[in-house]
Amino acid sequence: MTITQGNQVKTLPVNHNLGYSPQYDSEPFTDFDSITPETELESLNLNWRERDLPERIRTKHVHRLHPYLGKFIPQLVEIFLRKYQPERVCDPFSGSGTTLVEAASRGVGSVGCDISSFNNLMSKVKTDQYNLELLESEVHDALNQSLEQPALALGEQNAPYCSSNYLSEWFAPSALWSLLAYRDLLPNYSHSNVLKVILSRSARSARQTTHFDLDFPKKPQTEPYQCYKHGRICKPTTDAARFLTRYSHDTLKRIREFSTIRGDAEVSIITGDAREVQFPYHDLVITSPPYVGLIDYHEQHRYAYELLGLEWKADDEIGSASQGNSNRAKAAYVDAMAEAFANVKGSLSRNGRMVVIVNDKLGLYNEIRERVGLRLESRMERHVNRRTGRRSGDFFESILVWRQTR
Repeated sequence: MTITQGNQVKTLPVNHNLGYSPQYDSEPFTDFDSITPETELESLNLNWRERDLPERIRTKHVHRLHPYLGKFIPQLVEIFLRKYQPERVCDPFSGSGTTLVEAASRGVGSVGCDISSFNNLMSKVKTDQYNLELLESEVHDALNQSLEQPALALGEQNAPYCSSNYLSEWFAPSALWSLLAYRDLLPNYSHSNVLKVILSRSARSARQTTHFDLDFPKKPQTEPYQCYKHGRICKPTTDAARFLTRYSHDTLKRIREFSTIRGDAEVSIITGDAREVQFPYHDLVITSPPYVGLIDYHEQHRYAYELLGLEWKADDEIGSASQGNSNRAKAAYVDAMAEAFANVKGSLSRNGRMVVIVNDKLGLYNEIRERVGLRLESRMERHVNRRTGRRSGDFFESILVWRQTR
């Protein structure tokens, strides 16, 4: 097994006792405060194992406000923010807002763009500045109001609260009515965006699916089943109230934690196609774009789109799983990414850089970079080996640093 760091290729012996995990010839880098503009990136061992960078650190404060498949870890963003010290950082595929959150924590202005209105809702809730006393009052009041109604109250009223076949199929009636009762309260509060994220996170957990397949459920699970996660017979949930309660408290806790470190930085979030939007001036790009044929980003949050009535723009996703990874799909992906990065480049400072973090196992990004007209300043390969559950396979992630040509 080999990795490339800068111009050096290193061979890593496989530890057969651990299966896929290689042994490294140096300890993984964790002294993030020590990063300066003089730090040589190629000297850093970024192959973090669970003991080096525990899950609780990777998902600190608002980074875990809502589950999201395909996000990169915030410590990578921190390294490049410390290294390049930008005035404004841009993420044209901002997803759940990792780059924007890290920039705000360091007092750096940022702009993010995503085609998904739900992704941008998450980013806004994570990066907004709050009157914490009012926020806490509203979150508790919304929770108490929604729990006051008996579980079957909406059904007994025979109110046409649900016109979505998807919601009726994936949620037990009592769970769905609790979610809908909470949704009806949203217009009453100034912090309704926060409540929407609480509602969505609760809905994700309240779906009728197996405990071990929350990421990729194929069909509703309505009968007891053998649970591979818990090693026993489990039943699909029929309750949403406990999740609304749990995530109300957790959301407040995480927002309070982030408020203690958030700098006074402006965060701009654009809902749109990175190939078309007009980006403001920026001097650094840090992004983890979608991989080709891997994830359907709208579909993973389908429950949120149905509950909140958000605009569905899945057909505009670049590299979605539904498009596959055929030669035709790869060619379309290269065209779309080159167009997006060329558009972003138009607002990048003369000496600016783009840091692109991507699983480039198909070898598409040299062509993308060449089409955009940027030069490769650095390339590192990072071993990702901490994954758990149904997505436990390891892989290598490329960290590409591109720079404006002169």
